[in-house]
Amino acid sequence: MMSMAMACTALGIDLMLPAFGDIRQAFGLAADSTAVAGIVTAYFVGLALGQVLWGPIADRYGRKVTLYAGLAVYMAGAATSALSPSLGVLFGARFAWGVGAAGPRVGALAMVRDSFEGERMARVMSFILAVFVLVPVLAPSLGAAILAFASWRWVFAFGVVYAAALMAWLRRLPETLREEHRSPLEFTRVLRAAVFVFRNRQTVGYTLALTALFGVFSSYLASSEIIVSEVFDRGPAFPLIFGGLAAVMGAAMLLNGAVVSRFGVRRMVHAVMLAFVVWALALTIYARAHDGVPPFWPFMVGLALMLTLHALLFPNINTLALDPMGSVAGMAAAVTGFVTFAVGASLGAILDRTMGESVTPLMVGFLGLGAAAVLFVLWAERGRLFRPPR
Repeated sequence: MMSMAMACTALGIDLMLPAFGDIRQAFGLAADSTAVAGIVTAYFVGLALGQVLWGPIADRYGRKVTLYAGLAVYMAGAATSALSPSLGVLFGARFAWGVGAAGPRVGALAMVRDSFEGERMARVMSFILAVFVLVPVLAPSLGAAILAFASWRWVFAFGVVYAAALMAWLRRLPETLREEHRSPLEFTRVLRAAVFVFRNRQTVGYTLALTALFGVFSSYLASSEIIVSEVFDRGPAFPLIFGGLAAVMGAAMLLNGAVVSRFGVRRMVHAVMLAFVVWALALTIYARAHDGVPPFWPFMVGLALMLTLHALLFPNINTLALDPMGSVAGMAAAVTGFVTFAVGASLGAILDRTMGESVTPLMVGFLGLGAAAVLFVLWAERGRLFRPPR
């Protein structure tokens, strides 16, 4: 249930990726225009800002209220997106859609933190995110299937159907926020909770590392359709290619739970981050050696490994960021989510502008932002990697 609540976020992105071509045509854009990437960016900005709203609500009124209210806004944003008469209105509706998606994300993360901690939380998060990744596997194909029978507007309208079904299912969910942990919705208390989050070195360092990694991942999401269609000229196969790469990430997250149990979440994160940077450097050199258009299948295999390493990092870094925040789980999920999505989406948007008929900018993004993530983790750990939990 928590997986499908968090999957609202992914559904709001991946379902409409196959519709980018139709949207360009509907609004008179060039076939290779990157302007439609704003559909993803506006959503991420709303997702980031929305978490600042939902975090205090989750800590005051409970996780279920946050889930329901967020889904209501989610439905309104999806419906408006489906009816948008212009690209500008669509961007605004996508922003609102993102604000709504923040509610289920904050509520679900807070529920997980209410119930688990440490390596057990990492294992649970891995399972949740592995199921969550099924949405990117299936959503592009579902979007393409809808496009085969209806216009791109019905792709957006599906978000309304999904949210309504999820609201009905969530009626079975128990509230996990204990009475003694409810925080009055007062500015000073919210401010103190935010200060508590920002004063924790581990939370800040790992949140910044997560932000760097999310920045390049958001650029991958926004540019994947252009890369497959324009760089490699395989547009009709995009849903299968994108879904296959997402399936690889899902498998890695399922494997993650077993690996974390054996080696520990901290050691695993540090080892995988170093491997991430080394592999990103290798792919950058490979892409440049072929003038930005390497052979398709070898590159896809390399990209699949890159995304596998990313999938092993995301739930574990998220766990390390939230682990010290048990007393303010809702606010912590909101603050870390805001920084991750707001700054990460901005970094991704900057990287998007460098995209053309080449994969080199994306590989440079994986390398540069991966190296930045390593530096943030080094700061969080005071320069010492692989040490046991304190």
